[in-house]
Amino acid sequence: MKPPLMDLQIKVTEKGFYKGFTKNVTISAKLIVGIIIIWAVAFPESAASFLGGVNSFILSTFNYWYVYAMAFYVLTCLALAVWPASGRLKLGLEDDKPEFSNFSWFSMMFGAGIGIGMLTFATAEPIYHFKSNPSTIMGLTEGETLGNVRDAYIWSFTHWGVAAWASYAVVGLSLAYFSYRRGLPLTVRSGLTPLFGKSLSGTVGHIIDVVAVVATILGMAQTLGFGVDQFVSGLSRIGFGDWLYTVDAEGTRSVSTAAIIVSLIVIMGASTLSALSGVGKGIKWLSNLNMGLSFFLLTFFLIFGSTFFGLQALFVGIYDYIINLPWILFNVWTSDGVEGSVATQLASWQGGWNIFYWAWWIAFAPFVGLFLARVSRGRTVREYVIGAMFIPGLMCFVWFAMVGGTAIDLELNGDANRAILDAGQADQLFAMLNVMLSENLAWVMSLVVMVLLLTYLVTTADSGVLIINTINAAGDEGPKARPHILFWGIAMALVVGGLIIAGGLSAIQTAMVIGALPFSVVMVLMGISVLKAIYKDSKRQAAGIQSTANKEEIAK
Repeated sequence: MKPPLMDLQIKVTEKGFYKGFTKNVTISAKLIVGIIIIWAVAFPESAASFLGGVNSFILSTFNYWYVYAMAFYVLTCLALAVWPASGRLKLGLEDDKPEFSNFSWFSMMFGAGIGIGMLTFATAEPIYHFKSNPSTIMGLTEGETLGNVRDAYIWSFTHWGVAAWASYAVVGLSLAYFSYRRGLPLTVRSGLTPLFGKSLSGTVGHIIDVVAVVATILGMAQTLGFGVDQFVSGLSRIGFGDWLYTVDAEGTRSVSTAAIIVSLIVIMGASTLSALSGVGKGIKWLSNLNMGLSFFLLTFFLIFGSTFFGLQALFVGIYDYIINLPWILFNVWTSDGVEGSVATQLASWQGGWNIFYWAWWIAFAPFVGLFLARVSRGRTVREYVIGAMFIPGLMCFVWFAMVGGTAIDLELNGDANRAILDAGQADQLFAMLNVMLSENLAWVMSLVVMVLLLTYLVTTADSGVLIINTINAAGDEGPKARPHILFWGIAMALVVGGLIIAGGLSAIQTAMVIGALPFSVVMVLMGISVLKAIYKDSKRQAAGIQSTANKEEIAK
């Protein structure tokens, strides 16, 4: 048995505009993203039609793949945490200590991973499933009744629970293991070295990193798209005027192009400035700020919301979720080809919810996974899995129970009078505040939500820009050339704006599902690689063979 590969040479440019970057990866990624932007803006109808067709094909053909791939990520993380030989291993050398405190570590993980979603979906998703879910489709429960609340939380917790965080955790675990124990570059290709070896220095490795960058851009576009939608809704609620929306001939209201442009300038401008300051300064400070504001908002709902109803939803929901999780992880509904049949409705529902979410988390995984690896050096594997997979999931459950539970309770007791149920997805949190509070207090709390939303958006976007540059620079975490940070900040804003103009949030969702497919294969290979590496390293240690790089090699 030989020592593992501890030297993966990735050629970077030594001078000029692309100094320190892998030109093959950087230029290829920029070209692909540029084509998406031009296509979406110049030919919006063609783009929307093509993306819709491909999306339908993927959802009907690869539904099994997405479900079983996500189950694999969950089982891999659980196995590595429970397995004593792997659970005790450090993501780094034996004397490495964590760089960040537990609070800052958790704040950055949560803020980059799902923070934005809490403000939109903690209200919107329980309310949606309260109206309709697989049980109502099968006739087992009735929508908008007390008897449908438990099923609403089973599916809300499913989409934001361990599966979401396992997809992030498996990528971060793989990258941290190979980078901080073996001294390999902190980039996606390093996670596949046990399978492909030194061939990853060339074209194969370049393709893997380009796929990761494009998936990251599309996954972040999805998240930022939801954030922009809610940001505009918040601006409207606090009195920024009617120019934020346009109304077509049929009376349908939609976000105006001017509102999209203004929102993206504010969000991406602030995030680019934060990205220029690095992880240890701007991103850390913002993460701590938005975590503090999150606890303030959550405390508000604990005190003034439907506390008993929310706590009941939390504990009963967790019990129902755990009981149903093994079935949910492997269940696939397939259409019988009959329009309107129960089987077809269930398959359509799963494509629009489970598969969509699995694709979203997968597309977001290269960004969040690499970011998790970046901030988790010195943690044990077991500590990392618990911190990256279970604690954030539990935090999501508390948000969904207290915020979404308050919304459901207000509708059930008649206080809301459908003001929340009938509001748009992005507006439901603000609508609930208006039901709960006087006009002036609702304005103040809406402003707090706006500030929190902006900090989450900025944290997500600036972290993403830094991670994209890290991949493009062959894993170099050091300072990057300012023009490249500015380019990706502008490019991300244009992707979000272009796809929204092309077809609204549905166009972003469609592009993201397509972009996630190739990276889901990479993630499965990463899971297999880290399992193989840890098993082989345990054998090496037993035989007295070196399994980690020395400190000097890692420092290089």
